[in-house]
Amino acid sequence: MNGADDTGARRAKSGQPLVLLVVLQGLVSAASLVVEIVAGRMLAPYVGMSLYTWTSVIAVVLAGFSAGHWAGGRIAERDAAAALRLTAFAMAAASAATGFAVYLLRWSAGAVLGAAVSPGAAIVTMTMAAFFLPSFFAGVPAPVLAHLSVAGQKGREGRALGAMFASGALGAIAGTLAAGFLFISWLGSIRTLAVIAALYAFAGLVMLTMARRPGARAVAIVAAAALAGLSGLSAQNPCTRESDYFCIRVEDVSPDGADTVRLMALDHLVHGISARNDVATMHTAHAALMDQLARLTMADRTASGRKFSAFFIGGGTYSMPRAWTADGIADVTVAEIDPAVTAIAVSDFWFDPASARVLSADARAALAGDKDRYDVIVGDAFTDIAIPPHLVTAEFFALARGRLNPGGVYIMNVIDHIDRMGALAAIVATLETSFPVVEIWTRAEADDGAKRRVFILLAGDRASPGDRFVPRAPEHYEAVRLTAAETDALFPAGPATLLTDDYTPIDRLMGLDADGG
Repeated sequence: MNGADDTGARRAKSGQPLVLLVVLQGLVSAASLVVEIVAGRMLAPYVGMSLYTWTSVIAVVLAGFSAGHWAGGRIAERDAAAALRLTAFAMAAASAATGFAVYLLRWSAGAVLGAAVSPGAAIVTMTMAAFFLPSFFAGVPAPVLAHLSVAGQKGREGRALGAMFASGALGAIAGTLAAGFLFISWLGSIRTLAVIAALYAFAGLVMLTMARRPGARAVAIVAAAALAGLSGLSAQNPCTRESDYFCIRVEDVSPDGADTVRLMALDHLVHGISARNDVATMHTAHAALMDQLARLTMADRTASGRKFSAFFIGGGTYSMPRAWTADGIADVTVAEIDPAVTAIAVSDFWFDPASARVLSADARAALAGDKDRYDVIVGDAFTDIAIPPHLVTAEFFALARGRLNPGGVYIMNVIDHIDRMGALAAIVATLETSFPVVEIWTRAEADDGAKRRVFILLAGDRASPGDRFVPRAPEHYEAVRLTAAETDALFPAGPATLLTDDYTPIDRLMGLDADGG
């Protein structure tokens, strides 16, 4: 048999050109990875973005792929036309499941978060409800397409199989990059899912055409699935703005007949509250404590009419920079990694960008590249309820100490669970490797019903003046500095974990049994 006859025989057995099978495999693989990245972003407004969120997303998506591959393997045992038709219907189901994922997530979130389950179980359950089926149906085509490619390439089965595996891997890479740098940035999560639903439906139509017997009914089924998937476009995005980093929400929380007051939430955590006219009042407990501590430690300087210099790690609503610059007491630099957060602070929280130097960069990188020295460095960056790991290590605290003027202070916000305190103990112990004095401040009377408590740490080369004060906040309360005995009673027994760039288990120290607020 000559070469042309041999090629024709190989094509006759499966009836499909290898190039088309490879392209389809890459397309489906890319689309499925886009859904995986979007899943993490869509969970964030409900349960935050943490190590546990991504662990759950990856595990659930891989479970879906695995089950889909098993089902696709059984389908691959049928004749080529029947296998392609069934796989096309799987693509139709993937289209519909992807489009409806946003609704399933909201329905499951309402039920799961209202039940008495641990946050870890809640994250897994919500991820399963919304994203298992899209992953399952997206996993069906791989073994079917691989089987067809091998069947059609007699004598070159290894090359065909290698091409299919390579296409799947390259598609996954392309999908991952496209999700982060293209789709979510330009379209947002919901519209991205709608695009993926349309791609799945398109792949299903191509497979029906390859089967050579698409039929009006089959085409109608795939078209209906596409419409069902695209219905996700009608879903309302819970974010005021969806940026490259956060789901940003702005809410009006103004008391009746009073000043306009707004709240900013990043993902599911409140990051700041500001009033239009009452600039000096801090409306969150951590901001009120940090604001007053900085003012007290810099009182000698401001009393003589001199400004102090301040570097903020994280902007949020820019409440403190706005208050300090309005009072004329500080020259302010803010490192806010998300330009969208700064834009929302300007448009919705009355921040004047000309009043401060704003760096749209990661705070550690910004501080390392900034040769200026400061009197006050304020750490107020959070991912979910935990501080980003690279901002609580001994190496970072050494960097912060090196950027302070003599007599300068580093002030940071820490939230920990009252029944554990492992994260707080670790951060304090790590701060003590760079600073001779580390103080813990908190409210004098804690809420007995709260599971978490807000602490403000002040680190420097000398003790702060006084051991208690009343912050300027809507709610009257007293802040106190914990004594050595109170600190010992607060922390768990045994040596605290020292946090380094090599080992920073801050998520584990925060634990999974916290409430999801």
